[in-house]
Formats: sequence, C-alpha cells, structure tokens
Amino acid sequence: MNRRRLTIAAFVAALACAGAGTAHGAAGAAKSGTVDLRATKLGKVLVDAKGMTLYLFEKDRRNKSACAGACAKVWSPLLVKGKPTAGGGVKASLLGTTRRKSGVQVTYNGHPLYHFSGDKKPGDMRGEGSKAFGAEWYVLSAKGAKVEKGGS
Repeated sequence: MNRRRLTIAAFVAALACAGAGTAHGAAGAAKSGTVDLRATKLGKVLVDAKGMTLYLFEKDRRNKSACAGACAKVWSPLLVKGKPTAGGGVKASLLGTTRRKSGVQVTYNGHPLYHFSGDKKPGDMRGEGSKAFGAEWYVLSAKGAKVEKGGS
C-alpha cells in the first residue's frame, strides 16, 4: 500500500472514531453554487466559490452519487440551494444537479462534485488520485474530464 493510500485510510479511520464532519459540512448546502476554475500545477481545475478544489468519484454513475454515509463525511458533496452558476471559463451547459438524501448536489458533465476533507485551504489538492471507498478520486478540467498527475 503506498503512503498516500495509507494516510487516507488512517484519516478515514480517525474520522470514524471521532465522528467528525468535514470543513465544508456534508449536511449544509452552499449559499453560492458557483463553480469556478483555478490555475494549478495540473492545469485549470474546478473549484467552488471559495476556491476549494472539487473532485469526481469514479464509482459514481452519470448524475448519480455512489458516496454516502462515511464516504460523504470525508468527501462532502457540493450541495446547493437553487441553481448552480458557472464562473469564468466554466461551461454553464455542463452544470447540473442531482438529488440525494442530504439535498441537491451540483454536477459537472454528469459527475457529482465533492470536496475532500483533507484540503484545508484554497489550492489544496490532497485528494487527487487517491483511492477510497472503492474507487479513485480526481480533480476535473473545464471540459468536465478527470485530470491525472502526469497528464490526461
């Protein structure tokens, strides 16, 4: 097991023991459903209105989240009240929503969007390429495709 996977596994175990939530709160909907772009070492990737990195989960199916319970505590869904909006460089036609038990989740190109609880400040991408809850997690490009380290 590589160090990243071990670190995430330890983090998940600590959250389960502590019963902790995330910095972004899986239970609360964002006031702003704006999805924006941020320049990073991996290119321009999707972020929320506060500049926090957004991720896709490869276990999800088009417009259908496969992340709930303990998963949603570590990978909180980007929830919104109302309609999400596109920031600069983001295609409004790719934005959408999907219903889940905790509210309405923002999607982009059919991918439900999530925050990673290990990201503490704008620009952090600690969840990139990690494997947790049965599949891998990736940041997204403006085209709505996963971005992998080393190109994609």
